[in-house]
Amino acid sequence: MKPFYLTQFKIAAAFGLCLVLQSCVLVPGSWKNDKISSGKRDDFHTLNNGALKYLKANDPKGLVPFLSKDMIAANNERTVEQISIELKAHDYALMDEFYVVNKSMGDDTILAKGPEITRYGLKYPYKTTEMYFAFFTPKTSDNKYMVSLIYGKFDYGWKIIKMDVQRYTMNGKTAPELFALAKDQYEKKEYQASLNNISLAIDCFKPNEYIQYPDEVDATPFYNKVRAKVNETYHYPLILRQVSTGPMILRVYNDESDEGSYPMIYYMTHFPLKDTTAVKKENMEIRKAVGKLFPGLDENNNYILYSAFNEKPTGYSTVGHFDMKIKAH
Repeated sequence: MKPFYLTQFKIAAAFGLCLVLQSCVLVPGSWKNDKISSGKRDDFHTLNNGALKYLKANDPKGLVPFLSKDMIAANNERTVEQISIELKAHDYALMDEFYVVNKSMGDDTILAKGPEITRYGLKYPYKTTEMYFAFFTPKTSDNKYMVSLIYGKFDYGWKIIKMDVQRYTMNGKTAPELFALAKDQYEKKEYQASLNNISLAIDCFKPNEYIQYPDEVDATPFYNKVRAKVNETYHYPLILRQVSTGPMILRVYNDESDEGSYPMIYYMTHFPLKDTTAVKKENMEIRKAVGKLFPGLDENNNYILYSAFNEKPTGYSTVGHFDMKIKAH
């Protein structure tokens, strides 16, 4: 080969090698959902399907090949059991996923973007240079728990470095939506209703350890403000003088069931609980008084729950009560 052509060949080969090396260089950044390259995304989904199979089956031993060494050394049986319960109870689907290449060791942040009230960012500690976050939620339930799987890429492959299941929505609303409702109710002086909803919002603000909603920082101060206003406005126990029989409200709080979280009103009645006809008749009057006393409480709720007592309940003993579940609309 002539020297001129040999030199050209060497240059072309060196340039080609440079391109190959560049294609292997990891560029720091984050990619969400369909912004993740299709091939890499397919690989992640295959990984998820395998892990979810063993999680749903409540099979910690079968899950071991998907776990990092630190996760294998930890006791994950309770977490696996909790995730399994949710996966069996509801039909889960991938809600969001993130692929990130971290630029440095230490905490990193993906900022919340967009105008949507439900937007969120991520703040997480560095575990590996490449990480993958997968967040799953039920397709249909109004009261959703989020299942989170977080992976890191090690020299022995992609492995789960954290998994969790936490509350995501209540009554069909995320934490920011419940917070917005609570603020609106407070402005309308619907203080008890506002307190109920900011309490639910706080319960939903951490669907996993890394998610950050922009409004989260304001939630606890707002809760304290509303609670102070409720204590100033209502002094429990509270006698309902609008009702001729003078029942006494003991407390109002959120009561949770599989159907949702609804306002629960504890009150004392003078009627014997075994006289259910009299108790129910009185309750009809109580409902009218409650609607005026606690404006907004019946809005955005399918039911109001009542529990009638003849003696004041305590945390030390069980007392008799008669429960009623009343449609709010």
